[in-house]
Amino acid sequence: MKRREFITLLGGVAAAWPLAARAQQPERMRRIGLLMGAVESDQSAQASIAAMRQALAELGWIEGRNLRTDLRWAGGDRDILRKYAAELVALQPDIIVTTGSGGVGPLQQATRTLPIVFTSVIDPVAGGFVAGLSRPGGNTTGFTSFEYGFAGKWPELLKQIAPAVTRTAVLRDPTQFAGGGQLGAIQAVAPFFGTEVSPIDVRNTDEVERAIAAFASKPNGGLIVLGSFFANINRDAIIALAAQYRLPAVYPGRQFVARGGLVSYGPDQIDLYRRAAGYVDRILKGEKPSDLPVQAPTKYELAINLKTAKALGLDVPPTLLARADEVIE
Repeated sequence: MKRREFITLLGGVAAAWPLAARAQQPERMRRIGLLMGAVESDQSAQASIAAMRQALAELGWIEGRNLRTDLRWAGGDRDILRKYAAELVALQPDIIVTTGSGGVGPLQQATRTLPIVFTSVIDPVAGGFVAGLSRPGGNTTGFTSFEYGFAGKWPELLKQIAPAVTRTAVLRDPTQFAGGGQLGAIQAVAPFFGTEVSPIDVRNTDEVERAIAAFASKPNGGLIVLGSFFANINRDAIIALAAQYRLPAVYPGRQFVARGGLVSYGPDQIDLYRRAAGYVDRILKGEKPSDLPVQAPTKYELAINLKTAKALGLDVPPTLLARADEVIE
């Protein structure tokens, strides 16, 4: 072989080495922190996580191949939630996903630089989590659960399923800044449905039991449970008390109806987590949370538990059943 041909061949082989080496290198592993306020056995929360992981896989982010998830369950304990928020931040993941204001607050206290994507925050602007919906600014963006005006649909729904109701207790967590807005929307429409509204502020299950027992001492009562971290974590106790005192109750999400609640109308939580996966994908590819607008739900679902309705002696109108996305027999 001539010297010039040998040098040319050697150069070609050397140029191929980096290509072969790159082809053999594994994909870069990205890391996501996931902070959940619920207990680990919560089927609704588990289904939401599964939906997000599936959506991420469809976008090319495969657990164990190019993605690692650090998951923490706070079990309904606010102190543990704050502890896990700090713990996840210390791990320095590429992004942290959480749900509700109960998760966003502790995370923002722990970091103002790591990207945070939330789901199910009622009013992130009033909560101080973002500067605005279209331009969040900072390190946080995500998906709201509903607007305040949406709460005005609950008195109408309660009257449809329980026409005899003339008194409505509204169960809210006074530490939840969004509770006032939801209550205001309910109070604005309640007179049109012939109902008197009685706000009930509760901070623990003992307060819930005392307040509901006192309210139920008079006839024709109904219950509306506002969306909050407290209500979601204590939903089994609230549902049991509504059944014990025979109060028709409207809840903010289908997870309540699945556990025995009468009726719910609220955003599709599974859909919110699927959409959150899209934001995770975009941030991992280089976009900034500050440039991603906070989005409202696009899918809502009506769920009815006929077994609970029967126990309360209620006949669910056929028109309401026809509109339901889920009916539990």
